[in-house]
Amino acid sequence: MSASLIDSLATTEALAELFSDRSVLQAMLDFEIALARAEARIGIIPSTAAEAIAKAAKAEEFDLPALSRASLRAGTPTIPFVRALTSLVRAQNEEAGNFVHWGATSQDVSDTAMVLLLKRAQALIEDDLSRAERGLQALSEKHKNTVTLARTLLQPAPPITFGLKAAGWCAAIRRGRHNLNRAFRDALLLQLGGAVGTLAALADQGLAVAQALASDLGLTCPDAPWHTQRDRLANLLCACAVVTGSIGKIARDISLLMQGEIGEAAEPKAPGRGGSSTMPHKRNPIGCAVCLAAANRVPGLLASYVSSMSQEHERGVGGIQSEWATIAAIMQATGVAASSVAEIAEGMTIDPGRMRTNIDATQGTILAEKAVFYLAGKIGRERAHHLLEDATRHAMAEQRPLAEVLAASPEVARQVDPTALKRLFDAQEYLGSAEVFRQRLLATLPDSSKD
Repeated sequence: MSASLIDSLATTEALAELFSDRSVLQAMLDFEIALARAEARIGIIPSTAAEAIAKAAKAEEFDLPALSRASLRAGTPTIPFVRALTSLVRAQNEEAGNFVHWGATSQDVSDTAMVLLLKRAQALIEDDLSRAERGLQALSEKHKNTVTLARTLLQPAPPITFGLKAAGWCAAIRRGRHNLNRAFRDALLLQLGGAVGTLAALADQGLAVAQALASDLGLTCPDAPWHTQRDRLANLLCACAVVTGSIGKIARDISLLMQGEIGEAAEPKAPGRGGSSTMPHKRNPIGCAVCLAAANRVPGLLASYVSSMSQEHERGVGGIQSEWATIAAIMQATGVAASSVAEIAEGMTIDPGRMRTNIDATQGTILAEKAVFYLAGKIGRERAHHLLEDATRHAMAEQRPLAEVLAASPEVARQVDPTALKRLFDAQEYLGSAEVFRQRLLATLPDSSKD
């Protein structure tokens, strides 16, 4: 399904479908079907009841608008959901209706349903983050020798390679992906605790049912139910926030490089992408805008989730009721950011010629640091610093190359021959360990599949 118009920049089609009403309902039904089957295998309920529950548990049989309206009055979707499911089961097998939701509580359904959705969301987000990582790594390799301006406080600074810049982006994505997968692994847990987290209604078979149910659903069976212990979900959402923050940093950099006055990079071209309703010439950084919008939203959503963690005793008031919408919004924001940055990484174009032009426009002043360190050995660092400060001001004010301004200084002329002075202002020869660091960033990326 398509995202609703109001959420069109906040999710992807796949994630909109994943968190749609019908998908959420199906996850709840999957829990009830698997619970009945696990209990039947262990001998707690009749196998005929489990079969009847599985047969009746079809999403198309539910009135979703009515279920949504009843949820607000009940304080949880599970109560009207179980009531509706029980009615459907009774219509086929009166006795089987007695065994619907046997031994479980409302939060067991809602938490496990959400975990099942998160498991599916992980695969979608992982795929896009992997695409982004591969795209950025290829970009780094292609431009390992492309010299560009570094920028500090948004001002031109000594040169780096674009390959190093892209490697930094790539490493951040990979670290975030690694941490996110670890957080997913820790959070994808079955919730089955019954009324107060003891499964007393299942007598001494509670753990056996939980283990069988977790196995059926492909989830980890936790040491104990976690109704009001929300730390693992919070860690997962924190990992989402870090990933979207890293993506936001990449998008910020690229959108600045796309400014007309800079013109060093561009997002992929596509019909209808990045245009303007009034200005035909525009090529807006729309992918970056979507990434930054997600990075802007997630911290506030995360704060909302974390503030709901102080839930009372064995079942909280208001905390769990706030979570579904928050978790879904964070997952969809993370997913649309991952999808957008992957598209950018795979199709971004770089203009090395414009990078060279922008370096030349600084009249060599970005290499003043290099000149200071060279002259410091001859006239002292403090004197060299003052001399270069004065020379750079003249170079920019008069739009003359800094090398030319320095060559006119008798003090410099006595210390440096013209050939050496010219070499001082070769940006290609002031890259330090850029390539070493680039290779280290790409070579030491953690492999999340081995975590």
